Amino acid sequence: MAMIAYATSSSAMFAASHKNPLLSTNHTTTTTNRNFQIRCQRNLAPVEQRWMFTDSDFTGPDVWNKTWYPKAEDHVNTEKTWYVVDATDKILGRLASTIAIHIRGKNLATYTPSVDMGAFVIVVNADKVAVSGKKRTQKLYRRHSGRPGGMKVETFDQLQQRIPERIIEHAVRGMLPKGRLGRDLFTHLKVYTGPDHPHQAQKPIDLPIRDKRIQKQT
Repeated sequence: MAMIAYATSSSAMFAASHKNPLLSTNHTTTTTNRNFQIRCQRNLAPVEQRWMFTDSDFTGPDVWNKTWYPKAEDHVNTEKTWYVVDATDKILGRLASTIAIHIRGKNLATYTPSVDMGAFVIVVNADKVAVSGKKRTQKLYRRHSGRPGGMKVETFDQLQQRIPERIIEHAVRGMLPKGRLGRDLFTHLKVYTGPDHPHQAQKPIDLPIRDKRIQKQT
């Protein structure tokens, strides 16, 4: 419709140009420079890429999404590795970071931030864990009962005498994600005060420790 309207208006101007010579120069140039051809271009895919657009790809492999993502069978709890570590004279922070790395699964090539890919870690002799400097008397642990004035504060030495397992649990929990995934990962940590643990059936192996400064120097 636009082309027809333009053709009608141009013919009217052409007729008017014979009557008025002042209009002949301007509008004659405009009409002659116009191109009334309509071209339809089809952008076809290259020959070597046309196989990606066939109907057979709906039943074949996913050629678009090549990023690997773990499936349910890739992180079954009954098939995960169990580690055991003796906390005797080991620095608390360095030990907790090593435990968190293996619980999180960051030591694996299949590590995925949103999936539980890690292992189980057993800590024995938690009552013999060490700290550096003056943290034994200066490091404070706070808890609140929820009532006004219900804040309870105790030092590292006091908590180690009362509930020694809570020290390692508190350190590792702070290094795990906050949320539902972090709560599930925290259940992979088993802390015991003595040298014995009830997980012999899982056949735990020694936790690999690469930090050379994890052992307290006497």
